[in-house]
Amino acid sequence: MSDEVEPGYVRVRLDLSYDGKDFSGWAKQRERRTVQGELETALRTVTRSQETYELTVAGRTDAGVHARGQVAHVDLPREVWAEHGEHLRRRLAGRLPKDIRVWRVAEAPYGFNARFSAIWRRYAYRVSDHPGGVDPLLRGHVLWHDWALDVAAMNAASRALLGEHDFAAYCKRREGATTIRTLQELSWVRDADGIVTATVRADAFCHNMVRSLVGALLFVGDGHRPVEWAGKVLAAGVRDSAVHVVRPHGLTLEEVGYPADELLMARNQEARNKRTLPGRGCC
Repeated sequence: MSDEVEPGYVRVRLDLSYDGKDFSGWAKQRERRTVQGELETALRTVTRSQETYELTVAGRTDAGVHARGQVAHVDLPREVWAEHGEHLRRRLAGRLPKDIRVWRVAEAPYGFNARFSAIWRRYAYRVSDHPGGVDPLLRGHVLWHDWALDVAAMNAASRALLGEHDFAAYCKRREGATTIRTLQELSWVRDADGIVTATVRADAFCHNMVRSLVGALLFVGDGHRPVEWAGKVLAAGVRDSAVHVVRPHGLTLEEVGYPADELLMARNQEARNKRTLPGRGCC
């Protein structure tokens, strides 16, 4: 599938962040406040355009999920970009609500697609197991878990999940979508303030994958399940009722990675291919 920009248009990359608390996710919905809806409205207003220019995003976050390093692109008419491009970031800052910020606006290199050119997405999930609860100043970004967590056990359990697998046991299935993903990193660290942070990086994620992985590993960390359990759930390939999808507010999209400019188009096309595991048929 070609992803050539239409003649007369310029592809523009936007780097942005948002607090997901009051959004019904990224994707625009009728009568619901979403990140995409707010951005597209602001873009139409500041460029004084009659039409809405649709954004494509690297990762469509769910309701309540935050982003520090989200990436999107939009194709603008060349004359609109020529007139507004230099001032677009500042004008968006004056028009957008305070829970969305656009940090960078630039013409994208050839072959760039915010979604399909990405080679990894990195999320963080933050948890506090302090018996007194979560610091009130952090409550919108940190989950309280009412059991002491063994970080070493959680890291041991995480190792069995790394690599390319069918993550059907940790995903909410969507018709026609594959659940095969390559999990590149899954690690847990407790900082000096006692906050336990999971770093989760993969080439892509299926629906609810990060929050399901975190939910399973919290059960290992608090001793309700043995270290081997998370890997056995993965191998079984079916949803386990003991795997809880944790609440969204502890999750933040931290960063999206892209290849060198000359590899963008190849990655764009490769990412559109439906994946299978070695030894399995395509259908």
